Amino acid sequence: MTYAPEPDEDDLDLVSAPKPVHYAEQALLGALLLEPARLADTEPLIAHHFDSHTHAALFTAIRTLPPPDPAHHAKDTAWLNAVLKHARPHAPGLNAPYLHHLIQFCPQAKHAAAYAKIIRADNARRILRGHAERLASTATDPGLPNPAASTLGLADDIGRVLDSLSEQFAPHPGSLPRTALPADVPRQADEEDLDEERLLLATATAYPAEVQQMRWLTEADFLLPLHAVLWQSITALVHRSDMVDPVTVLGEAQHRGLLTDSLTPKDLMALVSTPAGSPEYWGERILKRALLARAQTVAARITAYTDDPANTPHQLITGSRRALADLNALRTRWNRATTPAPSPVGRSSARAGQPPRATSPPLQPTLPASRAHR
Repeated sequence: MTYAPEPDEDDLDLVSAPKPVHYAEQALLGALLLEPARLADTEPLIAHHFDSHTHAALFTAIRTLPPPDPAHHAKDTAWLNAVLKHARPHAPGLNAPYLHHLIQFCPQAKHAAAYAKIIRADNARRILRGHAERLASTATDPGLPNPAASTLGLADDIGRVLDSLSEQFAPHPGSLPRTALPADVPRQADEEDLDEERLLLATATAYPAEVQQMRWLTEADFLLPLHAVLWQSITALVHRSDMVDPVTVLGEAQHRGLLTDSLTPKDLMALVSTPAGSPEYWGERILKRALLARAQTVAARITAYTDDPANTPHQLITGSRRALADLNALRTRWNRATTPAPSPVGRSSARAGQPPRATSPPLQPTLPASRAHR
């Protein structure tokens, strides 16, 4: 049966084609208006689960008012009038014809529990999508004083939501989503970011002893592939307990195929020869950028899952947990990097006056960007 809503029916005046949940809400409300005792079959459904504000107001009225005597309810509309009166202050567009339409639309009042489950499933989808949007927004907000902590806090919120949803929706076979995932969010590199990577490479070459404690930083965290391979070269020397200086880094880089016509040995040595600050400081900044970029990718994946109507609630839960696992792996490295460690004993007096890790040292002249990108 087709229903043409009145112009003033709030969110019942749908511009686009209604989603499946719209019809589930109509069917459920029709069942409850027809047989109010069916309300007991809808637990744990609450008004917040409804997509339509008007439907939520009507459901609240049904839950609030005492159920009528079934025999009396079959003969008159007194209870329906009371429900309408209770709901209209919160949804002015409601009217008696729409209530009668809901009753006529409902296929089977005894299926109220199934309609409620559809509504709860759609609400789970909307909740997850909202959390993913907040995660993406926070990870890209340059004005936050501590974006990493804020981002990880929102990731924890998503984890708690998934735990809650897993208690509400039973698992089933074939629970992995088949949604085609979007590509990783591109990482934009400005010159300041690349300068920080160059400074890390130079300070790591100058102070290799500290690199031994920086296993929390990997080549995947770098923006520029050249810098990633140079970091591999430096860490390989350190972990083999070999001598580390610009010349030995050059030798290791040569074995890794870094030298080209556009990147000469002199260029490469210049790239790792101007230290400033400490390796830990620059490493933490690089890792933080990687953490925020990973959070954006996780948010995009969860959003893709929620946008795919073919996914069941359990598939949403399973896919979202897998996405979060990628972020949690990076979180573990971030925690290692930012956990205060005892002051090293016997640190060279030449570094006694260097700025602390919490303060950025001034940038020093480095290899020109046009050469470093090649």
